[in-house]
Amino acid sequence: MDIKEVITTRKSTRTYRDEAITADARENLEAYMAQVTSPFDIKTRFALIDAERAGLQGERLGTYGVITGAKNYIAAITEKAERYEENLGYAFEQIILYATSLGLDTCWLGGTFQRAAVARVLDLKDNEVLPIISPVGYAKDSRSLIDSLFVKISSSYNRKDWSELFFEDRLGNPLEKGRAGHYAEVLDMVRLAPSASNKQPWRIVKCGDMFHFYLCRTPWYRRILRFDLQRLDMGIAMCHFDLMAHARGLTGKWVDKNPGLPTDKHTQYLITYAP
Repeated sequence: MDIKEVITTRKSTRTYRDEAITADARENLEAYMAQVTSPFDIKTRFALIDAERAGLQGERLGTYGVITGAKNYIAAITEKAERYEENLGYAFEQIILYATSLGLDTCWLGGTFQRAAVARVLDLKDNEVLPIISPVGYAKDSRSLIDSLFVKISSSYNRKDWSELFFEDRLGNPLEKGRAGHYAEVLDMVRLAPSASNKQPWRIVKCGDMFHFYLCRTPWYRRILRFDLQRLDMGIAMCHFDLMAHARGLTGKWVDKNPGLPTDKHTQYLITYAP
């Protein structure tokens, strides 16, 4: 599958058929997880968990009825270092998209699971944290009631307008799609990136040939968990940008090159993509 097709196909699934993933899918997924890349030099590792064998089904997993039927989960473990959230978001989204290309369904879980229960089967080391897991399996034909409510509350199929996300030379000055050049399609795929509660916290400013990424915070979100959920969302956006750019033959690298643009108190510079 072309990466654009994968991105546009993938959706959050919370209601699964009561069956484990196939042996071939497991083998391919584990091989991919072992070699997945990330933008920063921070150690990450990923584990495919058999929920029944690990004793992590139902209430022990702590998904509170949000996830039903899933037999397998992918756990994302990282050392705690500067930029670890965006680094992990970038790497884990690659895995999620690869799983989609295999015909598997997934759902990012940052809050609704019992970290201590999962951590016990993963043998976490000093300075390792477990911010995210995802069920992985096959979607049931119909959603559960809780699943349907989550979709409705989060408006997960809606995305902010282009003019709210992408700017030229300064924040608040919308980037005309025609002026994005070859990167218009790349930004389209960033716009479709998943995020916690569909907040879409990324703002990207094109200055010349550079793209500066800013985090526009939902103020109370940072205090919900022990890690910065919206920095993780920024890593997902970076992943979509990088994968789509690469697929279209556009090359660049991530650099710290703050252009010093004026921002409000909820918006901060994060990283720059420099062709």
